Amino acid sequence: MKWESAIRDYEHYLKIERGLSANSIENYVLDIRKLVFFLEENKISLSPIHIQKEVIQQFIYEVAKKLNPRSQARIISGLKSFFNYLCFEDYRKDNPLDLIESPKIGRKLPDTLSEEDIDRLIAAIDLSKPEGERNRSIIESLYGCGLRVSELIELRLSDLYFDEGFIKVTGKGDKQRFVPIGGHTQKYINIYISEVRAHIPVQKGYEDILYLNRRGKKLSRAMIFTIVKQLAELAGLKKTISPHTFRHSFASHLLENGADLRAIQLMLGHESITTTEIYMHVDRSHLKEIMETYHPRK
Repeated sequence: MKWESAIRDYEHYLKIERGLSANSIENYVLDIRKLVFFLEENKISLSPIHIQKEVIQQFIYEVAKKLNPRSQARIISGLKSFFNYLCFEDYRKDNPLDLIESPKIGRKLPDTLSEEDIDRLIAAIDLSKPEGERNRSIIESLYGCGLRVSELIELRLSDLYFDEGFIKVTGKGDKQRFVPIGGHTQKYINIYISEVRAHIPVQKGYEDILYLNRRGKKLSRAMIFTIVKQLAELAGLKKTISPHTFRHSFASHLLENGADLRAIQLMLGHESITTTEIYMHVDRSHLKEIMETYHPRK
């Protein structure tokens, strides 16, 4: 079995059997291709069936020189998944990564923005340009609904249930959930739709996509990152932020204001409550205040 055919079969498995999104599949495959590149660069002729632990350890040693522990751990996890698949399909009898440990990494707390930070970002938007209204609507949607960037760019007009106060979001693995949307966010989406989107020559196939570029096509992930980065510079924010920062801020602000963790989990689309629990560590002072206020043995 050659690497390319093994990778192709694995991609099919991730898509059909595990129902992963295109972005997740791309990340899994990227890790395998890094290993293949290492083999080619070092003129090591071993197939995915015959490669052994010692060679993979050499690869990880090289990776460790360039990547931080978190990235190393992700690559090891991705390769374990790939070789587990080969074992499951009876191409191999063992997983060469079974005895390879991932580097220990601390639990990274998410970066967040204050309400003042978000107001400064929005104030930095140039509303004299058509894309200004679009960008304001994008920021309001990221923060107001806690969306992932992939969820935002896939949002459709037919997903907006404003009368009911919800939007339908397609998350990881094409799993759908309904997320509440407040009147404030609805207002700016409606302004964008009526004053900007209505005047864009929409390309075929993108008629239902909410957020469009000037050419009438869907915005890319990279474009959303660029918009956020430029706004942060204009607003004079020293924090390193990304579209995901608004999602973290959404969850943290809800928790700080007394929202139930289970409700936040449902809105974020986390499969496990453990993922959502990371926000319990963001503002310990707030939790201490709750303890002192409400516990009978304070």
